Amino acid sequence: MSNVVVNIFKIPDLRKRILFTLAIFVVYRIGAHIPIPGINVEALNAYFSEAQSTGFMDFFDIFAGGALKRFTIFALGIMPYISSSIIVDLLKVVFPYLEALSKEGHEGQKKLNQYIKYGTVFLCAIQSFALTRWMQSMRGAGVSVVPEDSGAGFVIMSVVAITTGTIVLMWFGEMITERGIGNGISMLIMAGIVVRAPQAVFQTMKKIGDSGEPIVGIMLAGILILVIAASILLTLGTRKIPLQYGKRMTAGGSMTQQTSQFLPLKVNAAGVIPIIFASALLMFPSQIINMLGGSKYAFLNQLQYWLSPGQIPYVALYAGLIIFFCFFYTAIRFNPTDIADNLKKYGGFIPGIRPGQNTADYIMYILNRITLSGSIFLACIAIVPDFIIKIWPEQVDPEMAYLFGGTSLLIMVGVTLDTLKQIESQLLMRHYDGFTNKRIKGRR
Repeated sequence: MSNVVVNIFKIPDLRKRILFTLAIFVVYRIGAHIPIPGINVEALNAYFSEAQSTGFMDFFDIFAGGALKRFTIFALGIMPYISSSIIVDLLKVVFPYLEALSKEGHEGQKKLNQYIKYGTVFLCAIQSFALTRWMQSMRGAGVSVVPEDSGAGFVIMSVVAITTGTIVLMWFGEMITERGIGNGISMLIMAGIVVRAPQAVFQTMKKIGDSGEPIVGIMLAGILILVIAASILLTLGTRKIPLQYGKRMTAGGSMTQQTSQFLPLKVNAAGVIPIIFASALLMFPSQIINMLGGSKYAFLNQLQYWLSPGQIPYVALYAGLIIFFCFFYTAIRFNPTDIADNLKKYGGFIPGIRPGQNTADYIMYILNRITLSGSIFLACIAIVPDFIIKIWPEQVDPEMAYLFGGTSLLIMVGVTLDTLKQIESQLLMRHYDGFTNKRIKGRR
């Protein structure tokens, strides 16, 4: 492994890409600590220290690298871009024009990217406005977080600053993809997650040391290894359907039999999207109850308790929503009829299955089976943090549990595998030894 690391920096092009990516990360982390002008940082920290639960803030603050709770220029991180991408994917089902653009190759994808960027600006403006108005109502240690005499000028400045920050991060992501290593947007998300890990590990070790139960630390390490292994299996897992192509006439006039190929179907084709959707839906009831003054009504107070992380109704509903969204998103992104038509067009078929509708039905049958197993597996990984917090509430820091479980861990595993695959390809292309004796399999 040491030789591989040395070889990486022997290749000028690869060395420049890695150093460029690291430089972008440094700028990103600096921006994550630049607060919006006029914010009382001490009062803001006091507010979150006094708050019992911040719901959706805790969830999205992980992806923003801690910038959301600091109310910095990168407060929203890159999540509006991700949300806009998901919305455009969903709209392809409703608007045939968008579906046609996705099939027009590079030019069509370029046009879709434009719509995604417009949507990002729109979502940023709305979210930053709501965040600013919420900050104006905050009081920490008896002091207002935002100056009490702040008016429309402060709101406009905050909206422009936060929206610009997200657009800059989107540009950073594109620059990393073009001139750096890995997928830029994914790398920025992973950077925001990883940067929180040292503090979370330290807090957990401190709590375990204070409790005098080192066995908890050993058990946590074992669970972490198992969850990481499960995440890798889920990310790389595919079901290969054998394909056969008929004989074709060559330029010389002879008949040749094409080699057998495979149609790979992902066990988890939806990625982390179902977890994000399920988490967002379960956060809305609590926020609405808070707005309605749920503490004044026993029924709403009890409902909010049952829908809080760690409770059995929450876990059951969370897992059910993840399974539902796995099927929903896979159905949107994967069309067996189109695959069957393309196979028939180019003379391909599945051995033992008639071309056309029978092939589409067979692919759908296989896809439903692997999606069911993949969705259950994904739900199990997603609820691991809730069980860890429920079992060891005094020994495990909640941030530690959510960093190494569910969405965060799947993102880190997926991005790491993709980045290693790119580095592996660069090394082997220049006749250097890779990380392993075998090629690293990517997510595609």
